[in-house]
Amino acid sequence: MPKMIAYSRYSFVGHWQKITLLLLLMVSVCWFFADTEVIALDPWSELGRMWQGFVHPDFFATEYLLDALWQTISFALLGITIGLLLGFPLALWYQHPLVAAMCAFIRAIHEIFWALIFLQIFGLSAITGILAIALPYAATFARVFADILQQAPMHTLFSLPKGTDKLSAFIYGRWMHMYPQIVDYIRYRFECALRSSAVLGFIGMPTLGFYLESAFRQGHYQQGGALLILFVLLIGSIRFWAKPIMLWLYLPLAVYFLPPIPVIDSQLIWRFISVDVLPPMLQGQPFLSWFDTDKLSQLVNWSYTLISQQVFPGMVATLVLAFCALGLTHVLTLVLLPFNTRLMMPKVVILIMRAVNLILRSLPEYLLAFVFMMLLGPSMLPAIIALALHNSGLMVFLMSRQADSVSVPLTYRPRIDQYSYLVLPAIYPHFMGLLFYRFEVIIRETAILGMLGVMTLGFYVDSNFSEIRFSGALLLLVFTAGLNVVVDYLARRLLHYPRNRLQAC
Repeated sequence: MPKMIAYSRYSFVGHWQKITLLLLLMVSVCWFFADTEVIALDPWSELGRMWQGFVHPDFFATEYLLDALWQTISFALLGITIGLLLGFPLALWYQHPLVAAMCAFIRAIHEIFWALIFLQIFGLSAITGILAIALPYAATFARVFADILQQAPMHTLFSLPKGTDKLSAFIYGRWMHMYPQIVDYIRYRFECALRSSAVLGFIGMPTLGFYLESAFRQGHYQQGGALLILFVLLIGSIRFWAKPIMLWLYLPLAVYFLPPIPVIDSQLIWRFISVDVLPPMLQGQPFLSWFDTDKLSQLVNWSYTLISQQVFPGMVATLVLAFCALGLTHVLTLVLLPFNTRLMMPKVVILIMRAVNLILRSLPEYLLAFVFMMLLGPSMLPAIIALALHNSGLMVFLMSRQADSVSVPLTYRPRIDQYSYLVLPAIYPHFMGLLFYRFEVIIRETAILGMLGVMTLGFYVDSNFSEIRFSGALLLLVFTAGLNVVVDYLARRLLHYPRNRLQAC
């Protein structure tokens, strides 16, 4: 035991340095294999046209603008409400392995993929958009609420009168302690839901994303600039218009002004579940015949072909793109963070930089990638830049708060050497933990960016849905979810290593 302690104290490279070096090594290897070619003929000219559109936005060019804004809010509000109603009961049972595994699988599939599934059942209706947000958010709420409630202090429970019923003990002994954290997280998820709602417009839902895609594809940058400005203002002003007391008014209005819901054909739902999602050789066949040697042989060949030609190359491309984006996020966050902390910069600079961060974290990765792809062409580079900008903006926003709270000696001066020596080491473990949490998110977002033409898992999922090969699409989604679960597990093991090692000593 003394030898192990001495080794950890005097080792040449510490734990976080090892993780950082390992990350940079993986990023270097992946960047070598990444497709970062600029294919556009004249990106600077196109960028100039976009800039002119942002400088001179046309707020009156978009038809049904107010309807699009309201539908974006409605889908987000109803989706997160249903997610809360489903997620909170699941949080109470989250310790059960089956519940935890089910939630991990559900939240590992992106909202757009859920929308593509529900699109086959409910069509282009409000139900599709609401359920696409509600289902993965319910699984996320279950995990986060379970973690929050687990951290609740237990001393209040012991101070309650003897014979207190379980419901009262839960409310007053645990719930009220963690209520502020739960409310803060719900507010954050509502911001995420607004971004998800906007992105659903790219598959035809009547939200802001639908009009954004149309404007940029047609080169109407004044119209697109106006829409982007409105969306950033919508996100940035959440704390003013999304107060808890106002949500009781917004919720019935959202239900009332929903688009007409078409009649749901139960036969169509049953056909999708019982026939369409099955592999081709099993469709329309009796259940007992599935186990015939011939059928099993065909199933194995079909699975092998799909895995070798779509799953494996899509998974490799997804990991390459995700690692490149993670590495660039790491670098950008460390570069931008000093410009966002009061220990380094005056208030004027901080206000300007935090406005920039607001723009970066407000715009969804899918939307940023779409814009950069129009500038740079269909390669991995636009997706890498989009993912890095969005995630670094969010990380800088969160880490700047922690940096501002670091206690520094009176001899501290706002210089980069003192910042690197005193402030950065204090926040770096939390920074790496947040970075690897964002890695799970980057994997999810990387998959859907394939819908823009990058040959990740999302590219093959979208192709299978477009060609009405639902069985192949669902198998790809299973591997997509499995990849997210594995990455999340490995990241947690990596970050918990120091604590486990200390306990072992």
